[in-house]
Amino acid sequence: MPQISRRCCSCCRLYVMPALQSIWNQTFLRALLAEFLGTALLVIIGVGSVTGSQSHSDLHIALAFGLAIVMVVQAVGHVSGAHVNPAVTISMLCAHRINLFKAIGYVAAQCLGAMLGGGLLRAVSPFTTSFGVTKLHTDLGAGRGVLVEVIITFALVLTVFASTDEKRTDLLCSPALPIGLTVAVGHLFAIPYTGSSMNPARSLGSAVVSREWPAHWVYWVGPILGGLLACGMYEYLLYPNPQLKHRIREACRRSNDVQQVSPSSSEKGQSEEIKMQHTGENPKGDNP
Repeated sequence: MPQISRRCCSCCRLYVMPALQSIWNQTFLRALLAEFLGTALLVIIGVGSVTGSQSHSDLHIALAFGLAIVMVVQAVGHVSGAHVNPAVTISMLCAHRINLFKAIGYVAAQCLGAMLGGGLLRAVSPFTTSFGVTKLHTDLGAGRGVLVEVIITFALVLTVFASTDEKRTDLLCSPALPIGLTVAVGHLFAIPYTGSSMNPARSLGSAVVSREWPAHWVYWVGPILGGLLACGMYEYLLYPNPQLKHRIREACRRSNDVQQVSPSSSEKGQSEEIKMQHTGENPKGDNP
């Protein structure tokens, strides 16, 4: 146990503390605040469009969420990137666009912001109904619900990667517009099936305020899985990074070199026996 604790302490000194010191600055704190406020505004406006009336059309709700995303991305995108969605943040982490500690801070800020937004909405709302809790259709199982969330979040994260790619020179507008339109389209499609989350933090905020957790895990597993699939599709297949391709080639080349330089022990033994037989030596050292 003492050796394990010493190793953990040394790892923290060598890796964890320098990483934290490199990001723990005013820029990072402003980014956390931007994610916190952006997610809170998204929940207040988006979920507020659902609360209090059963007469709202799917188009009304979809436009509210889509335009809220346009507003948030335009307002805080230059500060933090305006992820306002754990699925987007985890996808960015897997694409090496942000580091692990920054991703953890972003997800925590998003979840806290969503809960604050839900709490403020409950405080100002005269209604006592559930505040936009995402629920599966009664005839839709959890597995198919996950698939629906995978599809719409895949489309969202794919749009995020494409519209924020610094390698592209053909982008003619702010990424806020295509991202917001993708959110609106996703809601138009998925509201009848799952309530259209696309965002685990958004579902968390509504669930905490309403104290209702119907198949809540679906709205974490589906969006995160859809985001990871979109990350892999864009970064490795649709528009791969040349540096990434170079690193993959180098890794393959080094692996082949190691295999060629270091043959297996059986091959070594066989070659030694053949050499000894040619020189007339007994490989096992036994008397003839």
